[in-house]
Amino acid sequence: MHSRVAKCVLLIALLAAALAPVRAQSWKILCTGIDTNLRGISAAKIPGSDRIAVWASGSHGVILRSLDDGASWSRVDIPGQPDLDFRGIVAISDTTAYVMASGEAEKSRIYKTTSGGTQWELQYTDVNKSFFLDSIACSSEKNCFALGDPIDGRFLVLHTADGHRWNPLPPQNRPNALDKEGAFAASNANMLLISNTELFLVTGGFAARVLHSTTSGETWSFAAVPIIADNSSSGIFAIATSGEGQLVAVGGDYANTKIALRVAAVSSDAGSSWQPATHQPTGYRSAVASLGEKSFVAVGPTGADVTHDSGLTWSSFPSRPLNSLFALDPQRVYAAGASGAITQFVPAESK
Repeated sequence: MHSRVAKCVLLIALLAAALAPVRAQSWKILCTGIDTNLRGISAAKIPGSDRIAVWASGSHGVILRSLDDGASWSRVDIPGQPDLDFRGIVAISDTTAYVMASGEAEKSRIYKTTSGGTQWELQYTDVNKSFFLDSIACSSEKNCFALGDPIDGRFLVLHTADGHRWNPLPPQNRPNALDKEGAFAASNANMLLISNTELFLVTGGFAARVLHSTTSGETWSFAAVPIIADNSSSGIFAIATSGEGQLVAVGGDYANTKIALRVAAVSSDAGSSWQPATHQPTGYRSAVASLGEKSFVAVGPTGADVTHDSGLTWSSFPSRPLNSLFALDPQRVYAAGASGAITQFVPAESK
């Protein structure tokens, strides 16, 4: 394994129209110009300092790390694995992170580093051709879950309670999947971990549901969501919360990205019931993140949208195509996309 400086094209320009007379929200570009499609983005505070570590991952085995809130980047490689598609990453600190590869059977893997990427431990994989990982989330270094496609009619859910050993939930505890229902490995955002024991899963492909457990996956409740799910390329892609039972789900049809019907829905009762947004985002959205209180931002290949009323009404603003989002806090919201693009959200009031 070796580390090297990532060949990012570092910019200080803002993507939203710099000459616009109004102070609208925008994106600050932190990195771009790398041959990878980034779908994983995560950040954590560096212990003992005020600095932020940002980690990103994507296709062609690319894993990037910044120790200065995105000002500079280095690439860390996993030896012998140049072609894995790392679609999920979880930053624990500047030295510790989990990364998840998606793909059929052994191409789906979970690795962990505690050395800043100089060494990696392969923690889980499977030779079963139905094995396909979609997302990974952690509430602490030791407590993490991973979501996989259904096997034998039930969603695969993996869990570690010690940060090393991953085990599938017992078959009887895995949530049932409807006919042709699945999950999308698009942005590492189809699983939301609220605490050590509470998690939400969102589904797509001829179904759009939220699966909710408050018992670490021992029991589940299910709720239908008014998001388009008419074919294998449509459904829910991401879920986020601002707290106090307020949830926002986004999705659409990734094969018809400009369709702006039934792509966002909201819940005010911890996911028990859902209603469609009254003014929808402007197309398919693969990720959503909380900006604090009632504000959220959503991104996709056709742009970005923001809401300030808990997801009921959305307004678009200029953005390059983006896949994924991560909110460390309302002031530190990062996004990632094609060509190694990593950006940071700039709210209107801070310009």
